[in-house]
Amino acid sequence: MNRIMEVVPNFSEGRNVEVVERIVNCFRNLDNVKLLDYSSDKDHNRTVVTVVGEPEALKAPILEAVKVAKETIDLRTHSGEHPRMGAMDVCPFIPIKNVTMEEAVALAKEVGEAIGAMDIPVFLYEKAASSPERENLAKVRKGQFEGMAEKMKEDAWHADFGPADHPHESFGCVAVGARMPLVAFNVNLNTPDIAIADFIAKRVRFIGGGLRFTKAMGVELKERHITQISMNMTDYTKTSLYQSLEMVRNEAKRFGVSVVGTEIIGLLPMDALIQSAEFYMGIENFSRDQILETRIMD
Repeated sequence: MNRIMEVVPNFSEGRNVEVVERIVNCFRNLDNVKLLDYSSDKDHNRTVVTVVGEPEALKAPILEAVKVAKETIDLRTHSGEHPRMGAMDVCPFIPIKNVTMEEAVALAKEVGEAIGAMDIPVFLYEKAASSPERENLAKVRKGQFEGMAEKMKEDAWHADFGPADHPHESFGCVAVGARMPLVAFNVNLNTPDIAIADFIAKRVRFIGGGLRFTKAMGVELKERHITQISMNMTDYTKTSLYQSLEMVRNEAKRFGVSVVGTEIIGLLPMDALIQSAEFYMGIENFSRDQILETRIMD
């Protein structure tokens, strides 16, 4: 593939393996499209799929996955720790190679319009947003599935495509956008107290006065009897993973709580890990060219 666009659709199903496989099958064995990764989480009840391909080749499988989600996921009976407003909750397009952000925005709008034609409300966000108020996904999704019917009655929150003033009864709504690569980074804490995790998340996230380019929320992992700081690092080049980890660790100390592990959801750029390796190992004058695999691929 000479031109590579990445798309990372998130689906509100992480427990029913059969449904997850039906969705993921939409991206398998296709020309000019490659399924890179998918991961499901039972606590979040969510599946994240990572796909790359020629920009035009990505449209058909995305729309097919929306159809499957519409048939198999009912938000009226859905529960999970992760915020969600739709069966396919969010669908960001990310320029990777020989494509521009402007092309990602154009593709997001084209796909958004096609989803809207399925009687599903679509909100454009991030670089594709139709207004500054819609750039932040958290603002778009505020109220979640249960609150969208009331929210969409307001003129300021009419959908960009599809039904303007009401969600689909079982699917809900979907956010479609364009952005730079995002790193989904979670930090686990050895406490079941969600109030502690919520406090730390509020301190770490940018909107609460914490780290720039960091979104965070507290999550209860009931099966493991621990909690988690679930983070989206929206620009790892400016706020690194080790900075967010160390801030969580320091905030947790005041409660006598420790970090017991971390987790990466989906894929991430190599440079995001190199930054942390340099920091924790104290490597001086390190170059990406010193990585064996990088030299082989070059």
